[in-house]
Amino acid sequence: MKFGQVEDPSKIDFTLPKDHAKTKEILNQNKKDLENISIGCAKWNKTDLKGFYPKGTKDELSYYATQFNSIELNATFYGMPTPEQVQTWKEKTPENFKFFPKITNTVSHFRRLLNIEDVVTQFATAVLNFDQKLGMVFLQLHDNFKPKDYERLEKFVKDWPKEVPLAIELRNTEWFTDEEVFNTTCDLFEANNITNIIVDTAGRRDMLHMRLTTPNAFIRYVGANAESDYERLDDWLKHLTQWKEEGLQNVYFFVHQNIEKASPLLSAYFIKKMNDEWKTDILIPKMAIENTGTLF
Repeated sequence: MKFGQVEDPSKIDFTLPKDHAKTKEILNQNKKDLENISIGCAKWNKTDLKGFYPKGTKDELSYYATQFNSIELNATFYGMPTPEQVQTWKEKTPENFKFFPKITNTVSHFRRLLNIEDVVTQFATAVLNFDQKLGMVFLQLHDNFKPKDYERLEKFVKDWPKEVPLAIELRNTEWFTDEEVFNTTCDLFEANNITNIIVDTAGRRDMLHMRLTTPNAFIRYVGANAESDYERLDDWLKHLTQWKEEGLQNVYFFVHQNIEKASPLLSAYFIKKMNDEWKTDILIPKMAIENTGTLF
């Protein structure tokens, strides 16, 4: 994942900012306990995750699902999934596995939220075949999709089929630098139960807005292939612990790297730390440890 990549990560201040004023209020409204923790990578193919799979692995997804409890499914961004394909993916994974499919780029990048009713219906119909294994669908808007097109976003949000849980990632900096625009957009998400994605990447610190619109934390963490990656994960665990105490309902945390083969190792580190501090029992990817000899 090259988005937000910088030449020298050591020059970046990776300190997590303070929460937006409304985040604690959103969390306090949740009266349920922490329900789900999903931690995973964005891909399962051997080409990107070099060294993760044992020799002779024939089905990458089947093996990946023995090591992680979820996947940020970027494959659906590049091509419309069919119900049959979704069913195949579903059957290759254990009962507690969760998929987080990205909405096809026809919606977000080519039609740019215009005249998309047919595509949205097709996509939603397909991913509903994940049944209980559907974690949350997410929309990633193009970098150049700006607040001037707010009405398109508003219509999309209001028309979205409510039976499919949805998160949205805004990318253009104008969504974050104009306080009125940002607050209006977050209010829209909040009113329609849309989760506001947080992106932690070196070159786009504005996307680290810390404004939750539901009691779900959907975080796309992009490492810099630097030692600071581990310190950043430590900071995230501290922050998530605070949110858990305030009423966090679900954690969706997906690890990316500019060199993706490091993603399983970072994920394993984060899971191990969470298990130790939260007394959880999330599976730690074995191959990430075995291939490095690292036990954290």
